[in-house]
Amino acid sequence: MSTHEASQDAAVSPLAPPAPRRTGRLIGIDAARGLALIGLIAIHIFPDETDAGDPTLAWNLFSGDSAALFALLAGVGLAFSTGGATPHRGRQLAADRLGLVARALVIGAIGLVISAILPWDPPANNILTYYAVFFLLTIPFLHLRTRALFLSAAAFAVIFPILLQQVGPELPESSAWNHTVVNLVTEPLGTVSELLLTGNYPALAYMTYLLVGLGLGRLNLRSTRVQAMIAGAGAALAALSHLLSALLLGPAGGYNALLAASDLSEDELDWTLTFGSEEIPDTSAWWLAVDTPHANTTLAIGASLGLGLLVTGLFLLLAERTGRVLMPLAAMGSMTLTLYSAHLIALAPELHYDDPTLWFVLHLAAAAAFAWYWHRRFGQGPLEKGVATVARRTRQLVLDREPGSVAAGTATTPPSSTPPSARPGA
Repeated sequence: MSTHEASQDAAVSPLAPPAPRRTGRLIGIDAARGLALIGLIAIHIFPDETDAGDPTLAWNLFSGDSAALFALLAGVGLAFSTGGATPHRGRQLAADRLGLVARALVIGAIGLVISAILPWDPPANNILTYYAVFFLLTIPFLHLRTRALFLSAAAFAVIFPILLQQVGPELPESSAWNHTVVNLVTEPLGTVSELLLTGNYPALAYMTYLLVGLGLGRLNLRSTRVQAMIAGAGAALAALSHLLSALLLGPAGGYNALLAASDLSEDELDWTLTFGSEEIPDTSAWWLAVDTPHANTTLAIGASLGLGLLVTGLFLLLAERTGRVLMPLAAMGSMTLTLYSAHLIALAPELHYDDPTLWFVLHLAAAAAFAWYWHRRFGQGPLEKGVATVARRTRQLVLDREPGSVAAGTATTPPSSTPPSARPGA
């Protein structure tokens, strides 16, 4: 984008004013990420359905939406670290891109190690290897402003579900639930197919969340007006997505069409529409009308994205008034890579099945206590600090090539862009 285009874009968009003078982290972003972590812990520990076959409270509240919220907030963090309201250009942008490659590789390596620790039939799906791919795919978009990012996100949301239904069933699969180095070496095509298209968190679907988050991070998130608009837009998008799905499957005849096109009974179809299918349903285009968690249809993506925007906007609004109340949650959200990794490792012995409520409380209490202590004593989480150090030193390799280059983020990054850098979680 040229300088003229950039200034024109800012002029026509009232949502992209100059960054405010206040500094410091946006507590609302960290708190929202902390809530997503709690949702993740709940989904991993509690069962999906009751003895009667109904979805549990944890499933209804968090399934699919926690991972989407994490991806959305990761995009916000990427925006903060790449110029905020004014995306980096030139050497700074090149440094950002190389630093993000380093960040992705380190996070991916952590994910591969944790997957090797988890049992073959794991109690949880590890999102970290997917996150590495998320970040790599985001690199070409780092220079874009909000409007272009939102349009790109919409394109992914519309095109991916159609692409998945057309080619997904023909793609090779990996034999493992969670990807390890062994799978990368012995099943490269299946592993790549799952990371991009057919896995639990397919990168091409999650690009919608990343790019919308990246666009949000280019706005003035300290503006009450912007915060309210984010929450309002999210509520409208979630409601519209669910309403369209209900209309298409009901009055428009989609439910009956799915029954006719598949060999499922009504009970089996109802179960699939609630909990999803382990295989990619391709017997009818009507499957694109479902909004089931992890279905990764346009409407399912819209519903999860809308809820994520609503949560983000509400937490930003709450933080302006009750920031201290949110601090314990924000402390957890400031180190989700560390806490998420520890949570997965703690699940490896599979002790939680007999008393999920007890183990949920233990995981949550341990995460909250550690985050509160570490945040007050040291600030950045241990894994976050390690990843940030690698990324910063990698960026510096680019910046040091030219004498007098501006140190990373000290001149072109506005003060409000110092809130949290992108952190993974699921």
